[in-house]
Amino acid sequence: MTRLLAWVVTNLDAFIGLVLALTVSVLGLTNAVDQEVVNSAILLVLGLLAQAMLRDRLRRRTTEREVRQVISDTRDRLTDLVPQMQEITGPEGALNRAREAIDSVSMVRVLHGSEVGQALAEARRHTDQWSFKGGTGTFLRAVTLPDCLDHARRRNATLTVAIEIIDPTDEEVCERYARFRRSLDPDAPGEPWTVDRTRKESYATVLAACWHLQRSGLLTVDVRLSAQMTTFRYDLSSSCVVITQENPQTPALRVDRGEVYYNRFNIELDYSRRQSRRVPIEAAAQVKLDDEPSVEQVRRLFTALGLTLPRSFGDREVADIIGKAVQARNPYS
Repeated sequence: MTRLLAWVVTNLDAFIGLVLALTVSVLGLTNAVDQEVVNSAILLVLGLLAQAMLRDRLRRRTTEREVRQVISDTRDRLTDLVPQMQEITGPEGALNRAREAIDSVSMVRVLHGSEVGQALAEARRHTDQWSFKGGTGTFLRAVTLPDCLDHARRRNATLTVAIEIIDPTDEEVCERYARFRRSLDPDAPGEPWTVDRTRKESYATVLAACWHLQRSGLLTVDVRLSAQMTTFRYDLSSSCVVITQENPQTPALRVDRGEVYYNRFNIELDYSRRQSRRVPIEAAAQVKLDDEPSVEQVRRLFTALGLTLPRSFGDREVADIIGKAVQARNPYS
């Protein structure tokens, strides 16, 4: 009912003409009014009809002008929006930057607690290569190298290991590293980090590499010594790279192979090794090492490798190096 009333009000002139025409028609058919009255009523209806048509045309033209104006305004606004849309959707736009940010987050996984050990164990299980960069390589010689070799033997596969640790003959870098380790929670109470301990740990890693090399025809080793220390440890396998710090409570980062940053870290480690001093590991073949190397054998080995032991290192210190290399323990167990 409301809609009908609204229509009548909007089209009042046409409605009046319609009612008048119907009324006159009925009266004319019944001869209730004179013919002149009917003729006058017809003229009135025609006038109302003409007025309605003129009004309709006027409304149509007004509507067309309004539509054209809306289209023009819309075009102008869209033109103004094009640069802003390009800032959002273009190659350097906010949308693309947001997408890259989301992708970069998904590239890197943060590992906590036991997840770190599980990720490293999984990486060791199926790899045929391992690149390490860190401090003295304690965990490398205690866990990584023996475990990777064990899995390689089971698969009858070769294993290539690249190691970069601090230079034990460089007293300055050893002092910096020892000072850094003393600032952390001790991993072995009663064994403080000193320059001598730092040197022993690095020497032990070199000795462990040579010892394993002589016992495995599947192993290829490249050892580099750096005059620069790093507070991070990089372990890169065939499947992922895991970045940790000395404190096992600190979250670690994992980047799987196939992600952009895996290749970037691989390049980083490669160029870092190129800038470090190479140990002529092939010279280790000149000195045969027993299952439990003797002090004399180890002294001759380091001489062959061009790594002079400090004069302060007597037989006791060399024996400590042997123990750390052959009977290495997991510092985090």
